Amino acid sequence: MPGTTSWHTLLETVAELPPDATLLTPLSRDPFQITETQEHRLLVEYKRESETVPLQREQFETLLQRVQDAAGGFSLDRLPSEAEPYATVLSLHPQFELDDKAGTLTETDTPSGSPLVDTDVGFESGSAAATKRTEREEPELPVYADALLLIDALERHDPTALDGMETAALVNLYTLLSDVQRNADDLRQDVSAVLLDRLHHDHPVNGQYGSVQRTARRNRSLKDDEDVLTVLADAGIDPERVTSVDPAKVDEALAVTELAESAVYEIERSEYVRKAEVDEEEKESRLQGLKDQLTGTDEETDELQREIEALEARIDDLTSFDSGASFRSPSGGET
Repeated sequence: MPGTTSWHTLLETVAELPPDATLLTPLSRDPFQITETQEHRLLVEYKRESETVPLQREQFETLLQRVQDAAGGFSLDRLPSEAEPYATVLSLHPQFELDDKAGTLTETDTPSGSPLVDTDVGFESGSAAATKRTEREEPELPVYADALLLIDALERHDPTALDGMETAALVNLYTLLSDVQRNADDLRQDVSAVLLDRLHHDHPVNGQYGSVQRTARRNRSLKDDEDVLTVLADAGIDPERVTSVDPAKVDEALAVTELAESAVYEIERSEYVRKAEVDEEEKESRLQGLKDQLTGTDEETDELQREIEALEARIDDLTSFDSGASFRSPSGGET
């Protein structure tokens, strides 16, 4: 970063962050924490991978120069994935501002704080996250309840041998699959609406299980029939070339004639399974039983964890070595 003062200003700003402050990369939204500041670099740790990554001072200098050279702000889409944390950290500097929705990083005289810093969310290192036991929280979502019931049904029946499964079991599977599909799609639409505000252009954003990107779809609908026919006629197009039979108007005509439906329609009959009703009381009863089992499993796991920790502490006491301790031989003399 040009000038020692600017670099030290950034270090001072970082030092003022709460110990549990979690930062997010601007595009992929990967959470990370600044774990150490050094003379020429910062050390950050990604939450998912528990991986420590150095952010070098000279790379900050390069990014700063690009921001200053970019008219109207530096586009975050130009950042390679490994450079994303540089933009987040640089946005902590009082002379730079990151516009999360516009996807730009600009130099400014009126800083407003970085939108990618969360001081309310704690961050744990990999070792701490591995040992800490958190209380199970059940989301109040229909898809969660139905998915739990579906998992239970799949564990009790072999879905790879459907032909040998009893009819009642097949009905249960079909009902639960239908409910999960419907509720999952509702939740997917909600997630999509939130994601849309966080994605920029066609830049893919990666997560643990896949990636998404913002795309555009072009939808068309014809204007009023009379307007369309008039425009085409003025252009020398015979309106009869673009007119077609309207099924709705055909049905109206059939209703006032003695013509059979088959006279104007090609009719093919197909059969399918349709969910008729759902026994919500039975689902709720079974769901509560599964939740009770999970709670019992958690309690057993917690007890086992406590026993392991006590054993580890005992082993540590027996194997630790105190360099200042004196030991006596069986005959009573010091060694």
